[in-house]
Order: sequence, then C-alpha cells, then structure tokens
Amino acid sequence: MAAAASMSACGSGGGGSPDESKSLSASAAAEAAAPSPSPTYRLSSAPHTIPSVRRHEAARGPGWKPASGSGVVIARGSEGLADEGKLLAKELKIAYRGTAAARAGDVELAVSGGGVAESYTLTTSGGRVRINGPDEAGVFYGTRTLKQSLRADGKMPEGVVREVPDRPQRGLNLDIARKYYTPGWIEDRLREMADLKLNMLGLHFSDDQGFRIESTTHPEIVSKQHLSKAEVRRILALADQLHITVVPEIDSPGHLGAVLAVYPSLQLRNADGVPTKGAIDISQPASAKLVDELLREFAGLFKGRYWHLGGDEYQALVVSDPEASYPRLAELAVKKYGDKGRIQDLTTAWTNDRAAALRPFKRTPKVWNDGVFRDGVVQADKNLEIEYWTGRETGARPPVEYLDEGRPLVNLNDEYLYYVLGQPNNFVYPTGQRIYEQWTPLVLRGTKPVDQKYSKQILGGRLAVWGDFPNAQTQDEVARGIRLPLAAVAQKVWNPAKPSLNWSGFTALAAKVGGPA
Repeated sequence: MAAAASMSACGSGGGGSPDESKSLSASAAAEAAAPSPSPTYRLSSAPHTIPSVRRHEAARGPGWKPASGSGVVIARGSEGLADEGKLLAKELKIAYRGTAAARAGDVELAVSGGGVAESYTLTTSGGRVRINGPDEAGVFYGTRTLKQSLRADGKMPEGVVREVPDRPQRGLNLDIARKYYTPGWIEDRLREMADLKLNMLGLHFSDDQGFRIESTTHPEIVSKQHLSKAEVRRILALADQLHITVVPEIDSPGHLGAVLAVYPSLQLRNADGVPTKGAIDISQPASAKLVDELLREFAGLFKGRYWHLGGDEYQALVVSDPEASYPRLAELAVKKYGDKGRIQDLTTAWTNDRAAALRPFKRTPKVWNDGVFRDGVVQADKNLEIEYWTGRETGARPPVEYLDEGRPLVNLNDEYLYYVLGQPNNFVYPTGQRIYEQWTPLVLRGTKPVDQKYSKQILGGRLAVWGDFPNAQTQDEVARGIRLPLAAVAQKVWNPAKPSLNWSGFTALAAKVGGPA
C-alpha cells in the first residue's frame, strides 16, 4: 500500500498526463479493495482422541473450532438426532438450532444411507463440520471424536475421518451385588464410557453378599442398600441416550447366597448334610420357579438385547468327585439321562431352562465360560454367548474349544481385565499400561493370543470390577483406579492397529480429553 500511495502522490505532482494519473488512481483503489492472499496451510494431522481414529484423510485448511455464531443443526430427515445434537451443543457451549440449514461455523448431524452399524464419517471443510452415519450411534461417536479433538488441540483438523469399530461389544462389567454404588456414580461411569465409544455395561446385581435392585415379586431378598427401580430406570434412560446397552446378570445356580439366606430349604447340601455356599439345589422344582420369577420380573425392567445367566462356579462341580459329594444329584442325573448322566448335565440343563424362560423376551443369553462343559450328555444351548474370564477353575476349557464349536466369545480375561477389590486369590489390580501394551481381544486366557483365524468370533471385551472385599476401596477410588485401564480397553476394542502413542503419550492425552464436560 505504501508503494501505491507514493505512485499516487507522484502522479498528482504534475509529472504525468491526466489519463495516466486517472489510471494509477484506479489501480491503487483496486489494490486496496482486494482481499489479502489466503494463508498457506500445512496438510492436517489426525485428531488426537481415545480411542485413536482409524482413518483420517488429510487436507489443507484452518480446521474448525467453535465461534460466537456457531451452532449444532440437524439435517432434515434426521430428527432422531435431537438428543445427540443438544448434548453436543451443551458440551461445546454453542447454540442448538434443531432442524435447520447449516451455516458457516456450524456442526451438522445427519443419519444417511446404509453402512456398518456404529460407523460414521466426520468431514471438516469450509469452516463447517458434518457428521453422518447409518445410525444414531455412529453419529454420536462422531460427536465424541469432535469433542475430544477440541479438548486435546483446541480444534478439529481439516479433512475427513472415517470410522467403524473393530469389535461390536465394548465395555465395563460392574459388580453392584457385593459393593453398593450410588446411582450418580454409575451414571458418571456411563458418561465416561460413552466418551470412549464403549457400548456395554454389565450389571451383576445378585450374589452371595447382596441382591441390590428393588424386587416386587420377592421383596424379602433385597439388601438394605439397593437401587430402587426408579433409580434403575433413570440409569437405563441415560444409557439409552448414550447408546450403551445394560446387560443384567442374576447369576445361577451358584452365587445365590443372598437369595438362599431367605430360602434356606432350597440351598444345596452335600452328602453330610452340610449347606454348600451360594449353591441352589437344582433338583428341586421350587428352585427353578423362584429363579424364573426373578428373571421374568427383571426382564420387564431391563429391555436390552442381552441377558447374563451366570452359570459359573457351581460348587457341586468344583470338588474332586461331584457324584460322591452330592449323591442325590448324581442319582437324579442317572434317572434323567441314563447311565452316563452326570451332575454337569443337570447343571447344563438348568442353564438351558433359564435361557428358555427368557425366550419370550427375545434376549440373547450369555454365560461364563466355566458354566459350559465338555463331553456331556446334555449340550449347552447353541445360542449362548460365552464370556471367557478364566482358566483357573477346575476343568476350565481353553478358549479354542468353544471357538472350534463355532461359538462367539467375549473377552474378560482375568489376567488383564479383572479389577478385584482387595486383590484376593493372587489377583492384582490391572494397569492401563499392561492392557495398552500387551493385551488384544485375541488374548482370551493368560497372555497368549489365539490364532487370528478366530478373530471374527471374538465379539469384543470388557473391563470387570468385582467387589470381593467391598470396603477395600471407596467408589471414588474405584473410579480413579479403573480410569486408565478402561481407556486402554477402549483403544484396543475400537482400533486394531498398534497404537502410535507410547504409554506416556497416551496418559498425557487421557488427562486432556477425560474429565467432566
């Protein structure tokens, strides 16, 4: 501009013709009105998030961050995304404008076209962000990527993120039977899980030490400290908004001590008449009637796709000679199934019958791996999903036996994923670093992975919190203790690639992107 001003002054000083002076003046005016040259942007880098994004197509541009006029809008035909839009607007402290045309500075959410469940595409271009996917869950996960990127780097980088989760089941398992957790604490864990793109919360609410949800069919079994059904409904409503499925578990035929304390006549007794801890007598019709009444009641409360039947650690089967220790069960097995009938067949039939009781509710039944046996007369229901947790138990089968049968498995490997309060029985609190650096969904038992050929049968994994010694930690200490292990699990079940960050970098990122909104 200084040069133009000098030329204009010189022209008016009498050195040139009037036409020349007019031309120079017009040139100066045009230069003054022209916009400044656009800055040259570097090619963008992938956003920093947990779990890390699977694919980012780099581009040149300033990226996006909220401005004073920014808002969240919903594309026409995608009105079901209102909850996602309102939540994101609140988190980013920008306006929510509902169904409206996107303007400069906006974030637009849309459900569009077919595709893989929970996938999404996030496009940052022209000063806007557009997140679309085949379902509401996928779009929601795109909003989590945007939120985390803003927390980590202050902006969403230019370009396109395309994501689909590696595993369909990703989450946390929580034992509220042995340790009571407040509704607010559980809701905080749901929010934490949602930001990590985790989609399943297992809720183990019945065990030897407590029955922790209000019951109308059997109020006599409920522990003094418990969740009311109204509190559970609020938890379930939040989970639904955050695209998290809650998987309830009433464990049987073992781990029923809280129920049997009220119904001692149904407790299993050995050959000497000694009661067996937590074990219900599966030979009595009244036992099945009681448990089925509870299953049906709570199937009306928990309406998600899955139900966990338990099936683990039935004490009649952990002794060296079950038939000698429990002759009455042995006699019944032979009577029902012939000379080859054993107590394990009665137990398998029990689990199959509980699955059948839930069939009208159209639930997918789950069981722990040590509740499904080899070489029995009675075969486990083919629809059972196996949740593999241990190789420690007597007769525990290796994972490949289930996989070779064609069964789907979910990984809760107690070597890496068991957070057992008080650390009994050689359990050690899991570390996020060990999960992050060593564990993958293929590592189902111990530290050795199964063959890659089984990968599609392994549906995912969950970190599990168990309350063996409930007072060993407060609920706030549990929250702090599981924060990094849960983040590490989220990374491994979402993105199968080797993480690009080392552990130090991962923990630094977790400190940036975690915490309250």
